[in-house]
Amino acid sequence: MSISPDDPDLTLDPSDWDALRARAHTMLDAALEEMQRKPGGPVWQEPPEALKALFDRDLPVEGLGPDVVSQDMQALLPHGVGNTHPRFFGWVHGSGTPAGVVAEIAAAAMNANLGGRDHGAIYVEKQVMRWCRELFGFPEGSSGLIVSGTSMATIIALKAARDRALGFASRTEGVGAARLVGYTSTQTHACVARAFDMLGLGSDALRRVPVNAAYEIDTTALADAIARDRAEGLTPFAIIGTAGSVDLGAIDDLAALARIAAREDLWFHVDGAFGALAVLSEQLRPRLAGMERADSLAFDFHKWMHVNYDAGFVLIRSEEAHRRAFSDRPGYLQGATRGLAAGNPWPVEYGPELSRGFRALKVWAQIAEFGTARFGALIDRNCAQAAYLADAVRADPALELMAPVALNICCFRYLAPEAMAAEQDHLTEELVIALHLRGTAAPSTTTINGQKAIRVNITNHRTGFADLDLFLEEVRAVAADLIAGMGRNTG
Repeated sequence: MSISPDDPDLTLDPSDWDALRARAHTMLDAALEEMQRKPGGPVWQEPPEALKALFDRDLPVEGLGPDVVSQDMQALLPHGVGNTHPRFFGWVHGSGTPAGVVAEIAAAAMNANLGGRDHGAIYVEKQVMRWCRELFGFPEGSSGLIVSGTSMATIIALKAARDRALGFASRTEGVGAARLVGYTSTQTHACVARAFDMLGLGSDALRRVPVNAAYEIDTTALADAIARDRAEGLTPFAIIGTAGSVDLGAIDDLAALARIAAREDLWFHVDGAFGALAVLSEQLRPRLAGMERADSLAFDFHKWMHVNYDAGFVLIRSEEAHRRAFSDRPGYLQGATRGLAAGNPWPVEYGPELSRGFRALKVWAQIAEFGTARFGALIDRNCAQAAYLADAVRADPALELMAPVALNICCFRYLAPEAMAAEQDHLTEELVIALHLRGTAAPSTTTINGQKAIRVNITNHRTGFADLDLFLEEVRAVAADLIAGMGRNTG
């Protein structure tokens, strides 16, 4: 079929809007039906070969047409990562909400670019920023930006920290011979080291400070490391505290870190990917004391606030430092005091992206519809569920708790028989894989003190206590089968 650019009807809009409405309604019904049905089905199921084949076609020159495309998308629906299921316990993935689908429809229809200019979507993001400032106790003059997640938020925050430390000359001159070093705990998320890499500092410039028995940064060791680096002619510039470590949910003594940062004149950043949102809980908020003194904070809405992926946030105390680290307005992006080019300063002046989707709407809608109190109660429940699971592990001699439960993460293992002690890590790994393949639960693994552990993270508004009971029953059953098989293979 030949397509002529001279065809006056050449467009990407439908020729039959009623047919498109029917197609959209069918897809919406299928999507919501899958979300409603998911808790009764498998957590995860391996994509079948037939599904893989759908997405292994040659490049379509003339298009497959709406019917084929809709069928292929519907075929995808049952094969997500599993985080919409109540027994998804692997990694820290929020579980999303059906209400979030509605916000995504409105955002897609507007197709707004939030890099700048004066239009409705910008005011939604400004509202979210003001709410975040209030939630975390940051001052009126602070600034913020919705981003893809904590990884990008960390890069933005640490670039502002780096540039301030170098008098902002690094924006044009690079870091040169500057020997900046920063400090964080051994439990901090890998995105911090990656940020040091991407910012030209090198991951070795990030000092990984030991932790105490509660897996919190050792503040004495931190102070010693700073003094040692200064004595060697290096330039300390930042401390990165952790509010909810990714492995175990540990929270550093943020107030102590704030005091050290103030004393040493260092930028204080908090990695709060999921744990920062514990401020929504009346019970947990005191444990985050000191976070309000941070120079910057990174966290995700798509974790404990269950906004559909993806949506993170960076909050920076000094709007001036934030804007000086990124603002660059070429001629074609010059603002105005009136018209569409008004609305200064633009979001592009606070981060690397000019093209930015309307993530703000789904965040705003989630907070506006449910309110912060409901999220706080759900966070409390998840933490109570992790404590419940830890108690059940302690009560079973076949199980061993591997680390303290700080928030919502419980790490344990099923003990191999003494004769198979050398196979302990292998048993743990195979047990988790078997649980995935059975579809009954999806925990992850981690390594604690050199030993493999089953890691159960409960960042899920759908999880019930009965799901934890079923999970442990399944762990015992699968472990018994694996041990029996290992015994036959070694006998």
